[in-house]
Amino acid sequence: MTVTPIYAGLLALLYVALAAQVIRYRRRNRVSLGDGGQKELAQLVRAHGNCAEYGTLGIVLLALVELQGTAPALAVHGRGCRLLGGRILHGYAFSRFPMVMGLRVPGMALTLFMIVFSALALLAGALI
Repeated sequence: MTVTPIYAGLLALLYVALAAQVIRYRRRNRVSLGDGGQKELAQLVRAHGNCAEYGTLGIVLLALVELQGTAPALAVHGRGCRLLGGRILHGYAFSRFPMVMGLRVPGMALTLFMIVFSALALLAGALI
């Protein structure tokens, strides 16, 4: 595999950046567990968790598409760019107060498009 590791590494860095935002907020506001009833912290925690949830599934699908060998490298890069772009937009939107809905929606759309398109391609490759 030569394509998936690029996006896995970049998504891991995004994940760490989102975790760092949570850590900084917790330290600054002395909240060690939960969200302390602070809406901003709850939002940052969800940005981080959302990246973990969708990013992990996206990387697994990307790796399977690449391993299946039915898509050219350029198509695998296209999927990786959609996943990474979607996660960046969504993470940024969730990390602003107030939240930037104009970026959250396209971020989720890019991510979900990648997941659905990859899932269907994997099914087609396995069944045909």
